[in-house]
Amino acid sequence: MPVSPPRPKGPPLNALRAFEAAARLGGFAAAAEELGVTPGAISQHIRSLEDWTGRPLFRRRAQGVRLTPAGEALLPGFLRAFDALGEAVRDLRALSPGRRVSIAALPSVAQLWLQPRLPALRAALPDAQFSVTVLEQPPNLLREIFDVALFMRRPDAIPGGLVLAEDRIAPVCAPSLASQLAGPADLADQTLIHDESWAEDWALWARANRVAIGDTTRGTHFSLYGMAVAEAEAGAGVLMGHLALLDRALAAGRLVQPFAGSVPVDRVLMAEIARGPMSAALRAAFAALS
Repeated sequence: MPVSPPRPKGPPLNALRAFEAAARLGGFAAAAEELGVTPGAISQHIRSLEDWTGRPLFRRRAQGVRLTPAGEALLPGFLRAFDALGEAVRDLRALSPGRRVSIAALPSVAQLWLQPRLPALRAALPDAQFSVTVLEQPPNLLREIFDVALFMRRPDAIPGGLVLAEDRIAPVCAPSLASQLAGPADLADQTLIHDESWAEDWALWARANRVAIGDTTRGTHFSLYGMAVAEAEAGAGVLMGHLALLDRALAAGRLVQPFAGSVPVDRVLMAEIARGPMSAALRAAFAALS
């Protein structure tokens, strides 16, 4: 008579994924955002693992969570395992027919840099089907099913990343408003337009040029750089422009630089390209766009 006793069950994959994300990112909230669940769900998954092992994996404190020594010892193995799983999923996706290209981009990059270049990208890769997802933070291309990530990064952030443009900042405005600005000091009487993602830009530019323009936080503030650019084009004030994103607006004359020169910042517009059968073609296509 065959014997089929119940086999021991390990933790569910979702709980393991929750631990790896929380340990790697340093918190339950960050893990929840990456995995698309609530922090409470992450906490519940972690608690189930701790109950299963009989050991605490995180120390809960008022200011957040930290790995215990047991959790720290486990993390390298989990990182390798989920990196390998991500690679396997990418290989599986490569078997599907058709040439699908998924692009993740910072909202401002998607709207101001990528969108005007999509026709050229389609012409360079006529058999590909493109999809674009806007994200505030770069995805992990080892884990997420994106082929290209377009973000502002430090120049050394991604070894082998393709630098598309150096980021430099300078005031920009509508031509009608530029006629009122004889010199940088005149900015003290103008509305300053800010993007919340780069809140220190006006102060950085003023320090670099040794000019006093009053309170550098005054004026209008936007969480979307595209809206800030539209306001500047409409003549509503002077925007601290990220020139890597404004080449089309400047070339068309919708915006102008009222003063000569620009200030470099420690960021570049970079394309990170995932490993895959189309990686060489994608790298060549994006390099031609820069």
